[in-house]
Amino acid sequence: MTPPGTLILTRSEISALFSLDECITAVEQAFKLHAEGKSLPPGVLAVHARNGGFHIKAAGLELDRLYFAAKINGNFFLNTERFGMPNIQGVIVLCDGENGYPLAIMDSIEITIIRTGAATAVAARYLARPESKIATICGCGNQGRVQLRALARVLPLEQVYAFDTDTKRAARFADELSTELQIGVGVTDDLGKAVRRSDVLVTCTPSKEHFVNKDWISSGTFIAAVGADSQDKQELDPAILASSTVVVDILDQCASIGELHHAIEMGLVTREKVHAELGDIVSSRKPGRVSEQVTIVFDSTGTALQDTAAAVTVYKKALMTGKGNFVNLLDR
Repeated sequence: MTPPGTLILTRSEISALFSLDECITAVEQAFKLHAEGKSLPPGVLAVHARNGGFHIKAAGLELDRLYFAAKINGNFFLNTERFGMPNIQGVIVLCDGENGYPLAIMDSIEITIIRTGAATAVAARYLARPESKIATICGCGNQGRVQLRALARVLPLEQVYAFDTDTKRAARFADELSTELQIGVGVTDDLGKAVRRSDVLVTCTPSKEHFVNKDWISSGTFIAAVGADSQDKQELDPAILASSTVVVDILDQCASIGELHHAIEMGLVTREKVHAELGDIVSSRKPGRVSEQVTIVFDSTGTALQDTAAAVTVYKKALMTGKGNFVNLLDR
């Protein structure tokens, strides 16, 4: 059947079509399919630019048919301050994986935010202690918000410490999320003290040097390291990975641009030290948490498998509801 054209979807349309709960389900399936060999191998390309850079991530998934998606994101962390624009923005191109037809072009902001939180929820479901009640969130922007919302869906959180170099932003985060989630969220200026008390730690900042120390980490902690998605970004002391069970989203990617990359570079960890990719655990090929005392680091660099799964869900819902506008890119 000839497609009706290429569907164009804006951020607001995607937000109306796609929920965090749907994304968690889609992302979990994506990791499972990858472990089962039902994906096109994900790839990533980084292009540095003045004041920022571009990430191009691509992958494919065997769902009701083969789909391919490529995401181009610009990461410019002075945008909000200088221009009033998002720091991270871009597009996702979704294609038919059998013939290459461009099914949709959609804004990437909402999908990037939600799918990153969804991956943490999936990982926490398998890797955090089920009774985890206290969490620390480092980074109180849009990503910090979705990280906490995602964790609250899979863990019985009761208390959250919010940490950010911008204390006003942390205060807004605490006020909004404590009301929304009906749990205690408070600002901390003593990160070490907060981390020592926490069952779960999430780092989602643009930091270029580590700010979480090994001696802060209590045994049994689950750490989702989300911010490091390029070679120059880092949040964790590499010694943390050396003394923990390490689970990655995609091994090759994490070894090149994630927290794992820094630990390998320092000679503290090898690729062979990595316990599993998340898909191996979701598909039961390898065990998740096997002990209350094991500290587990989930190195989450973000993969186009997540983007593809999310984009397909959005595309199908848009077709069903009549959202978006079609254009004929092949109008010859």
